[in-house]
Amino acid sequence: MRHLLPFLLIVLIACSTQPEQEPAADNSPVSGYWDYSGSEDQFTGGIRMIPVETPKGTFNVWTKRMGNNPDMRILLLHGGPGATHELYECFDGYLPQEGIEYIYYDQLGSYYSDQPGDTSLWSTERFVEEVEQVRKALRLNSDNFYLLGQSWGGILAMEYALKYQENLKGLIISNMMSSIPEYNTYAHEVLGPQLDPEVYKEIQEMEAAGEFEDPRYSELLFEHHYTEHVLRMPIEDWPESVNRTFKHLNPEVYIYMQGYSEFGITGDATLKNWDRSADLSAINVPTLVIGGQYDTMDPEHMEWMAGQVANGRYLYCENGSHLSQYDDQETYINGVVKFVKDVNSLSFNE
Repeated sequence: MRHLLPFLLIVLIACSTQPEQEPAADNSPVSGYWDYSGSEDQFTGGIRMIPVETPKGTFNVWTKRMGNNPDMRILLLHGGPGATHELYECFDGYLPQEGIEYIYYDQLGSYYSDQPGDTSLWSTERFVEEVEQVRKALRLNSDNFYLLGQSWGGILAMEYALKYQENLKGLIISNMMSSIPEYNTYAHEVLGPQLDPEVYKEIQEMEAAGEFEDPRYSELLFEHHYTEHVLRMPIEDWPESVNRTFKHLNPEVYIYMQGYSEFGITGDATLKNWDRSADLSAINVPTLVIGGQYDTMDPEHMEWMAGQVANGRYLYCENGSHLSQYDDQETYINGVVKFVKDVNSLSFNE
């Protein structure tokens, strides 16, 4: 230890004779990103239960802010309907280092939010008004507000933009076609025949007999359809966040609006006639449309959508399916980041 003393004395003398310097500026994109000091959601680590007014009373929906960026804030609309924000948890590994703020949000009826048992609340029109109330509560506006919706969330994002696009800075429609009838056609005329003929025959027979709640129906779809077109991994390798989403799915909302599976709309589900293909040209805000080669949705239709909106870009996930953020993660995440930053820097059309 005594051999170190002369060295320490020299260091101390040198430091005492140096002029004081300002600390180096931190110009990294994540400077202050995780600083929640003085914010109203600091106590809860970014979580806010936001009251929303509905025709059937006031209910609370769950949101969680991740990071800080006053210029780039993405509100995430999950699919289902009746699924959860958990499908987006892989964003935690990428968006913070890009300095992009993102907000998890469980829609009314979903696991972390209130779950009223009233089917009259499950309409696209009411969900649009819910998103608008959430936007106001979070103080999102056209200076910073990016809306990303996947699957059913993509329907909701389109509907929101068609009514409230003046509030948006950018729109991301992920893995969703603009027409449910065309989605059904694609499922049964393109994807269905790709199944083993015996498997497809059994699925068709069960659907014709209305045997949707038979465990065999789900077993067939998960084993033969979901692992090819929802998430292209063996089920035992599916990320825990995806499994948690399926565990937390609200079947009452899902069945009422979507039906019994991701193999097209079934039964009298309320979304079966939804179609906004003719209205896409009314969307003027910068728009990114994302499609996967192996998606449950037709990637050619989604590429077409990008050309129909006034200011669109298409992101093609060559290895992706319906959850391209997992099975073509690099393409998906890089494409979302580039879109947000291009819009933010006014270079989207360059």
